[in-house]
Amino acid sequence: MKKLQILGTGCPKCKKLAENTEAAAKAAGIEYELEKVTDINAIMKMGVMMTPALAVDGEIKVVGKVPDPDAIKAMIQ
Repeated sequence: MKKLQILGTGCPKCKKLAENTEAAAKAAGIEYELEKVTDINAIMKMGVMMTPALAVDGEIKVVGKVPDPDAIKAMIQ
């Protein structure tokens, strides 16, 4: 099971990244757990200084932008 984390405070871009990530995971047909990390201190501990960000199994894949579901699908497979 993949652990997908959306790092952000809940802004519109963060919500869009969560939607795109969920769409990508469903399209890829993988088992996943989607977690939203909103605590700024936890985000900073992961080394992220700009949101939104996407982490896959603890590895930061995207920072400061919202890729489309196809791009995210390539990152999570």
